[in-house]
Amino acid sequence: MRKALKPLLDEKPESLTIAVFGEEAFRQSVAADAYYVALVNAQPLPTHKREKDKPRLLKTIQLFGAELADASLINAQVAGNTLTRTLTMLPPNALTPSIYRDKLASLAKVHGWQHEVFDMKKLEKMGAGAFVAVGQGSEPKDAAIVHLVYAPKSAKKHIALVGKGICFDTGGHNLKPARYMNGMHEDMNGSAVALGILLAASESRLPVKIDCWLAIAQNHIGPNAYKQNDVITALNGTSIEIVHTDAEGRMVLADTLTLASRAKPEFMMDFATLTGSMIGAVGTRYSGVLGNRPELLSKALGAGNAAGERVCAFPFDEDYDEDIESGIADIKQCTLDSEADHILAARFLARFIEGDVPWLHVDLSSANRKGGLGAVGSDISGFGVGFGLRMIEACLSGQPA
Repeated sequence: MRKALKPLLDEKPESLTIAVFGEEAFRQSVAADAYYVALVNAQPLPTHKREKDKPRLLKTIQLFGAELADASLINAQVAGNTLTRTLTMLPPNALTPSIYRDKLASLAKVHGWQHEVFDMKKLEKMGAGAFVAVGQGSEPKDAAIVHLVYAPKSAKKHIALVGKGICFDTGGHNLKPARYMNGMHEDMNGSAVALGILLAASESRLPVKIDCWLAIAQNHIGPNAYKQNDVITALNGTSIEIVHTDAEGRMVLADTLTLASRAKPEFMMDFATLTGSMIGAVGTRYSGVLGNRPELLSKALGAGNAAGERVCAFPFDEDYDEDIESGIADIKQCTLDSEADHILAARFLARFIEGDVPWLHVDLSSANRKGGLGAVGSDISGFGVGFGLRMIEACLSGQPA
């Protein structure tokens, strides 16, 4: 459907008419899909090219043969997806941690979200050594964990979203080669996905309280940057032996997950462009999921299929912990081998969740796919927003627990 609509959308129409044929149930389903595909691909995205003419925006979509049950829900998902893509596409000089934090404060004001910032000084005082280790390598030291809350009076459930927001990832002292550093401004995509879900849930007025925790930082190199063989103490008291400075995502997420779990949500999801090994495992058509409840993985597969954002479940067995045992600390950050790093990363993260909180980890291997993915035609697809909304719907129905 996306490919069929592309020639029409390339003409930048101000109005679009779609006719749907078939049995009634089929027409209703196809109409919703067509409306979403047309609208999401018509959204303006960041560009830095000079344009002679002001771009025309799609103002109306008219359907013949079917009526949408609730266009507002689709509009909300489009808004969330577009926010995710917009932030992820911004170049690194246009989305530093400071700029990102200002944008989050503005969004919170517009949408009535509660807004709290744990800056470097506060985190250092709290003992959040895992996050601080990554943030201390950058100047200015503007890294922070930003906490946003959507709390409608009608809330029936309480969930938490956590997102990795590394605005640029050099790899630190274990510096990435140019081929792999290129595009690392997109390493904040997990935070953008969590934020996109929060926006869509707010605009849909879903009856759920959402704590959204965004780990905003950069992984730079410098005199104060953390290094191999450092031993760091995280917020929950766990000591970590540093093995590779390019495994910074799991470091910032560790303390963020601890904070999120202390709020005692009924369910937690984190989103992160975390490991290259997940791309090696499934490519860029799927993302991978791991979690501490087998039934959550089953629900995730269904949610992915329903959203058109497919996920693949991976093992989460305890014996993987043998590979990250440390002789000098409570745990190793990672290994120097790439074997099953996506599983080891999830086992590492699980050590920082306090209490018996149901938790799903989404490793966003499909955050960027050349030529688009599913309904979305841009390389950066906003994958995860539709999936996350379906998981929230399942949570509201009482399914995942």
